[in-house]
Amino acid sequence: MANILASMAGLVGRPVFFFAIFARMKLHFRKSGAGQPLIILHGLLGSSDNWFSLAKVFAQSFEVFLVDQRNHGQSPHSAEFNYGLMTEDLREFIEEHHLQAPLIIGHSMGGKTAMNFAVKYPDRVSRLVVVDIVPKAYPVHHDHILDGLHAIDLATLSSRSQADALLSNHVSEPDVRQFLLKNLYRTTEGRFAWRVNLAAIDAHIEEIGAGMVFKGTYSGPALFVKGARSNYYAPGDEQLINAIFTNAQLVTLNTGHWVQAENPEAFSQTVLQFLNTA
Repeated sequence: MANILASMAGLVGRPVFFFAIFARMKLHFRKSGAGQPLIILHGLLGSSDNWFSLAKVFAQSFEVFLVDQRNHGQSPHSAEFNYGLMTEDLREFIEEHHLQAPLIIGHSMGGKTAMNFAVKYPDRVSRLVVVDIVPKAYPVHHDHILDGLHAIDLATLSSRSQADALLSNHVSEPDVRQFLLKNLYRTTEGRFAWRVNLAAIDAHIEEIGAGMVFKGTYSGPALFVKGARSNYYAPGDEQLINAIFTNAQLVTLNTGHWVQAENPEAFSQTVLQFLNTA
């Protein structure tokens, strides 16, 4: 310690520079189409693959970027996982690819990332589409899903059908199981592995249910699309949305939470009409 103090003393009167090193999150993405950039962000336990079919539709009018958020899809895993970080991941992605005021669509968790980004960086978003999520805190409600995923022992797993059978003890809906098991893949050694970082999701699941991280408002055009049978909306949520997103409109489609998957035609028509409005 004495040597360290002596060295520091020798720097008195000289300029001292301190450098902080931050690891950039190189997000995996798929690009298609041409025109104004459009970024699409998936929800919790999803990936860019979930939007592949709709991307073909949007790519007829825009340059589409399907992005895997951290700890999902083929993007890197990190022990840290919250909306502050995902907002900065998105900023870095936009800067890295030199995108000028892109359009942004976000579903569920992706919608929370998009909302936080629009509030913190309002001049960097030209139009915002938020799918079945509200700028408020939600109680943890994915426990049974996480329990089901943890019940699948990858070391002894022999097939996807076995994984589905194990998961069915915790998740009864076949379509939800199919969605979740898209995260299961075989490594080059032939073993099963998860693309999602379950440990990080477990550790930070309450933060993923958190309300808005950044304070402020977004006055740009915003479209909130909700499912009529979704439980993510409650009476009074429209007032909460309008208080933060002062130029927002709300559209309801006859779906549950996975609006874009349950009625892709109505969803794409609704979104394209909004995005193409002068």
